[in-house]
Amino acid sequence: MADKNPAGAAGRAPTADKAEAIRNVALVGHSGAGKTTLVEHLLAATGTIQRTGRVEDGTTVSDFDEVEVRQQRSVNLALAPILFNGIKINLLDTPGYADFVGDLRAGLRAADAALFVVSASDGIDGLTRQLWEECAQVGMPRAVVITKIDHQRADFDEVLATCQDVFGDGVAPLYLPVVTNGHVNGLIGLLSQKFYNYATGTRAERDPGPEYQAQIEEHRGVLIEGIIQESEDESLMDRYLSGKELDTKELIDDLEKAVARGNFYPVLCSGLGVGAQEILEIVTQGFPSPLEHPLAEITTVDGKPVQGITCDPDGPLVAEVVKTTSDPYVGRISLVRVFSGTLRPDMTVHVSGHGLSERGHEDHDVDERIGTLSSPLGKTQRTVPKAIAGDIVAVAKLSRAETGDTLSEVDRPLLMTAWSMPDPLLPVAIRAKSKADEDKLAQALGRLVAEDPTLRLTNNAETRQLVLWCMGEAHTDVLLDKLAKRHGVEVEKIELRVPLRETFGGGCRAMGRNVKQTGGHGQYAICHLEVEPLPSGGGFEFVDKVVGGVVPRQFIPSVEKGVRQQMERGVAHGYPLVDVRVTLYDGKAHSVDSSDMAFQIAGQLALKECAAKVPVLLLEPVDEISVLVADEYVGPVMSDLSGRRGRVLGTEPVGTGRTLVKAEAPQLEITRYAIDLRSMSHGTGTFQRTFLRYEPLPSHLAGKVTATGD
Repeated sequence: MADKNPAGAAGRAPTADKAEAIRNVALVGHSGAGKTTLVEHLLAATGTIQRTGRVEDGTTVSDFDEVEVRQQRSVNLALAPILFNGIKINLLDTPGYADFVGDLRAGLRAADAALFVVSASDGIDGLTRQLWEECAQVGMPRAVVITKIDHQRADFDEVLATCQDVFGDGVAPLYLPVVTNGHVNGLIGLLSQKFYNYATGTRAERDPGPEYQAQIEEHRGVLIEGIIQESEDESLMDRYLSGKELDTKELIDDLEKAVARGNFYPVLCSGLGVGAQEILEIVTQGFPSPLEHPLAEITTVDGKPVQGITCDPDGPLVAEVVKTTSDPYVGRISLVRVFSGTLRPDMTVHVSGHGLSERGHEDHDVDERIGTLSSPLGKTQRTVPKAIAGDIVAVAKLSRAETGDTLSEVDRPLLMTAWSMPDPLLPVAIRAKSKADEDKLAQALGRLVAEDPTLRLTNNAETRQLVLWCMGEAHTDVLLDKLAKRHGVEVEKIELRVPLRETFGGGCRAMGRNVKQTGGHGQYAICHLEVEPLPSGGGFEFVDKVVGGVVPRQFIPSVEKGVRQQMERGVAHGYPLVDVRVTLYDGKAHSVDSSDMAFQIAGQLALKECAAKVPVLLLEPVDEISVLVADEYVGPVMSDLSGRRGRVLGTEPVGTGRTLVKAEAPQLEITRYAIDLRSMSHGTGTFQRTFLRYEPLPSHLAGKVTATGD
């Protein structure tokens, strides 16, 4: 068992007075792999908590949100600081479900290294593979923890082989589990060649039995060769090949350097009461401190690059909001990673925006006063006096700052380059269940938008629907749960309406007659219009061919205005009319009763008359979509797109083992494509969509659409 650290106990937050004594570690992996349970074991091993909680019971530290307790899975990024051998470790427990990739990316942004958590009973999923590739692209140091080694279906050797196959070179185990009668009672250290026995509840060291010697030699040879390949000491290989015994301390030193550089990826294991100390040792000794992790690009607010900023507590303040939570009673709390300078309570900082205004997140360029600083541990907020460069802290009362915003000095505003965030591609239309809910809905949605950069909120003026753009069904369920339970707003999902268009299926001539004689001032306007359809994307043209002044010049714009108004309202099904040329060629006026409004109405009537004479076609929006999937799913994806009335334009290879499929597809067919693609590709597929054009809706579908009132 690891040494207890009284300073890390609940109620007293662990602190660090220098960046060298901090490790920021994100735990990533698929849902159910055991990340939250591993955090519990590490908290207990360091004495931060007295007993471990269970996800099934809703008693874990990092899954404290009501939604997480009800759903028994992580949906939010959670911070759990611990202290081990004088090093403060900020554990960042990230969600493992693809719908909550926003919080996962935020955790990676705040971290300097990653622990990839893989279940010994379930293996690796597509999302974990993608995350490994993303971390590799930025050179993030990584280690692998195989959890649930005491599970009845656990197969450590098989999962280890899968990790080496999927993650590639540099993946090698440091320890092997020892299983006796189906129970894991210890670990064998491959470098030390010692057996660490946990059978009594504490770690006892002894030599392994001869029955393990062949297994040790096999894995130890692979491990040593991997370390030597990454070593800066070129003589190691010569000594190894000549049969000389290598010094264990020298190997450990080289191992730690290779891990910190992101070139070697040790595999550890964890089970009930086993493996916590070994993980803590590699985290504190092998993972880099914030001093060794390069900062993201920093610019001035107007975009000019800024050089020379490092992880220095005495440097200019540069911090970033990586997570925002809001509560009707507690208020807004911001989880902040400090990259440079020192953050203190009651200081005034500049908040710079994050460029997500297209998703409903306003850009910021304001000054705010910092409230209380605290170190969170589940629901508990433990006050701290400051946060130095490299540390992560919770900040109260930042009323304007949102996830992704940069905090800097008032007299030197700076901006950190935003991290990559996927587009939400699942539209969900909602409405309030009652008038009371409707009154509170706008404020509640504003808080959710501030918390979640993967959420986009639109109010479609054409369909008159409030639409949440989400990452998937699970994301939607969590958002609606928060609206109901946290903000007291009940909403219901309604059928999404896709904005269609109308156009004329042929040309015609029609007259608009607006003649009304009353006792006083009447209305008199007659106009003759010729209407012709234009090619797709042709827009609207108004042509004046009036001769002889039959329609006075001042009323010709009135006719055009009336036509435009009627086009916006539609002429048959209530959708805007597009792609037409309207020619005014004749008409009549009255010296007293003609007016601007009279000719507007006449123009509208003429357009309606045309709709009664020729077919009115419905047009549907068509998107251009790019689907990125693993090679083995290209066939099913292309077949599925064809079944959605899509047109596949082509494919091209992207990197190793992945293909980009380009296609065109009607919006009516892809409203739930985010869900279907994830199912079809086992979570590995992603796609992007952009509006392309409008096309005629097939007649057999047009009848269904008009019948349902879409």
